Amino acid sequence: MSLHEPLKFAYWVPNVSGGLVVSTIEQRTSHDPAYNVEVARAAERVGFEYALTQVRYLASYGADAQHESTSFSLALLLATERLKVIAAVHPFFWHPGVLAKFAATAQELTNDRLALNVVSGWFKNEATQLGVTWHEHDDRYRQSEEFIELLRGVWSEDGYSQSGEFFNASDITFRPQPKVAPELFQGGNSTAAQAMAGRVSDWYFMNGKSIADAAAGVREVSAQAALNGRSIRFGINGFAVVRDTRAEAEAVLEEIIAKADRVKVEGFGAAVQEAGNATKDGKGMWADSEFRDLVQYNDGFRTGLVGTPDEVARRVLAYRLVGVDLLLLGFLHVKEEVEAFGELVIPRVRELEARLAAGEDLQLGAELDAAVAAATTPVPA
Repeated sequence: MSLHEPLKFAYWVPNVSGGLVVSTIEQRTSHDPAYNVEVARAAERVGFEYALTQVRYLASYGADAQHESTSFSLALLLATERLKVIAAVHPFFWHPGVLAKFAATAQELTNDRLALNVVSGWFKNEATQLGVTWHEHDDRYRQSEEFIELLRGVWSEDGYSQSGEFFNASDITFRPQPKVAPELFQGGNSTAAQAMAGRVSDWYFMNGKSIADAAAGVREVSAQAALNGRSIRFGINGFAVVRDTRAEAEAVLEEIIAKADRVKVEGFGAAVQEAGNATKDGKGMWADSEFRDLVQYNDGFRTGLVGTPDEVARRVLAYRLVGVDLLLLGFLHVKEEVEAFGELVIPRVRELEARLAAGEDLQLGAELDAAVAAATTPVPA
């Protein structure tokens, strides 16, 4: 077992109401700005490097109230010193030149800590109710790719022009251009998403997955990047339930699912699975998600971060060993569990990383060792 650099940790910003699971279980969290500033400062203090601000304009999936992602992200950046904040954006709601100017200014204000998550989108009703054109699945990824190309062009070139299917710009020179361009993230599971990531994105986000499926995603998208002479980094979503005993953690997870708001979860499931199955190859996000998976954003339960601090730390390291570079975490009680994860789990992960770096033949446990070995064994030609 080996690794090249430490895993990075991120958390979901609760800038929309309803918490991070669609369940009637108590969630001691809030979308209030003051609460979120407290969370961001706590996360920064205990070792989180990134936060991801959600993008939502209309009610869905239990989020009856929403704060806009880019302005909210800037507020969190101005309230912190080191934390990087990833603002999720939809290309069909922005002209990339306008967003590029916002981002360049944000970089000046925050010592280059803004990042962007370019979301090709699944929520058709939101787009059409707000009057924008909703394109078919693969077309939305082409739109996102043009969006990123124009962002990078005006950030780095004088007199930049682009004539595309979705976006145009003519002889654009921006001052100031960012000294450090924002990192660009994207998600997706389809062939179109993976190919786009290989061509233009810095980071590829995966929904919650098993160790084997995460390793497969890393291999597939790395191959796409290699075809374009590039490399790419990987993030994975996970919902963490860390308690003193495994039994207690598992009981919390099952209570979340037992108290799921069935109407809202099924409504969300119908919308996202229609989007996932709309791909030509049927490999879109959520295409195979079950009810219990959909209770949490982006299949977070599938990553299996449920147990004691030691158990979760070992599982986290297993994902690092199959090529995951960043872990994006959701929590039930966001502020208190961000703090607890940073105090109890991240130091254990760092200790395991240090032992590996020192050459120790580290044993994570029979099940995890077998999963890592199976996921990293070369496939015969």
